[in-house]
Amino acid sequence: MANTGLPDELVELGAKLCAVLAAEAERYAGAAAPAIRLEEAVFIRVTDPSNGLPGYEGVWRDARAQKRGSLTLNSDGSYCGEYDLLVLHPIKPAWFIEAVTVWGRDGVVKAEPRLLAAV
Repeated sequence: MANTGLPDELVELGAKLCAVLAAEAERYAGAAAPAIRLEEAVFIRVTDPSNGLPGYEGVWRDARAQKRGSLTLNSDGSYCGEYDLLVLHPIKPAWFIEAVTVWGRDGVVKAEPRLLAAV
């Protein structure tokens, strides 16, 4: 795996969270779902404001350097992420899927779409 800036001990967790994001994206966007790969995110070390300990924040960018998604791994074992989709909801025509999101703590992972009303 390419060097993303993420410490080795967090790579497995990061890959798991990317797989959950990718599955959620495929659920709503089908064949148009983007590939969400850990090795394509660039991580930097950040300070967790709640306790002053190190955490890591990764960002995915498109070919024009526009932000497409992010993944944050906190020092307390919590994590959250999102990846932009911007597609119509497949069964609710009055809604767009703005992004897919993932969050959790200590191995528990939850995911859902973030919706916007179509106007």
